[in-house]
Amino acid sequence: MAASLQAAVTTVALASRAVANIRLPPQSVPKSFGDEPVTSRVSCSLHDDLKNMTLKCVEAIKITGFSLATSALIVSGANAEGVPKRLTFEEIQSKTYMEVKGTGTANQCPTIEGGLESFAIKPGKYYAKKFCLEPTSFTVKTEGVSKNSASDFQNTKLMTRLTYTLDEIEGPFEVASDGTVKFIEKDGIDYAAVTVQLPGGERVPFLFTIKQLVATGKPESFGGDFLVPSYRGSSFLDPKGRGGSTGYDNAVALPARGDDEELAKENNKNTAASLGMITLSVTKSNPESGEVIGVFQSIQPSDTDLGAKTPKDVKIQGIWYAQLQK
Repeated sequence: MAASLQAAVTTVALASRAVANIRLPPQSVPKSFGDEPVTSRVSCSLHDDLKNMTLKCVEAIKITGFSLATSALIVSGANAEGVPKRLTFEEIQSKTYMEVKGTGTANQCPTIEGGLESFAIKPGKYYAKKFCLEPTSFTVKTEGVSKNSASDFQNTKLMTRLTYTLDEIEGPFEVASDGTVKFIEKDGIDYAAVTVQLPGGERVPFLFTIKQLVATGKPESFGGDFLVPSYRGSSFLDPKGRGGSTGYDNAVALPARGDDEELAKENNKNTAASLGMITLSVTKSNPESGEVIGVFQSIQPSDTDLGAKTPKDVKIQGIWYAQLQK
């Protein structure tokens, strides 16, 4: 925009040295209307019209620049890519790193092509691999907007990039003769640090996880409790230099108040783990490949800032995928 404006000013300066005479070609108008071709002559006076011409040129440049910028935004919005198509496990494995990079596919759980709209795996002992949990919704239980309204789960805005999916989880998976299932989580990428923002602007960090999960029940609804580790470790130092296993015992500027009750939670760091609960449901399975997909809902506590804050309940909903192998 600045370059265009400079060019316009330079052009006006050159034009100010002489009178500009512009001749327009005769207009072709049918004689049936009673009009005859005329020749128009426009003259720009150096002293009277130079200022007006400059202002008009500047305004024209501004309007043109705004139009171009608006057009660029419209085009970019029209070409913006949405959520990528969900791929099967084989399709994901066939893609190269550059084909996956920046598309969002790496944060998605695979889908199943074909199969049955139910849990059709025969009874037996299996080992679940490639267990994946992809959240699609984060809500936080907090006070309502009105003064006397009850606490409820409110929608949030995700502040974390597309790095919140749990993947490569594995563990024994057993299908009993009565149709019940049991899954024990053993290993994998089973935690992810996530931060969401409430409508009022408050940010809520938490550790999305299913560590040490033992889920039992019917395929339509099976679940259990899991361990939620501390969002930060004992060696983390707060802005005052206080930590759980290292750092100062209390704030350096307030040594005499080190034993005050109001500062006890800030001084005595707590890295104890808490519990969460998850419920999973199978929506589709493929007996030939052993693939299973479904939906889940998890409720777990948020970060406590090493015991200094009261945790909030975080509800996480999404889809899951697993491969059952003998």
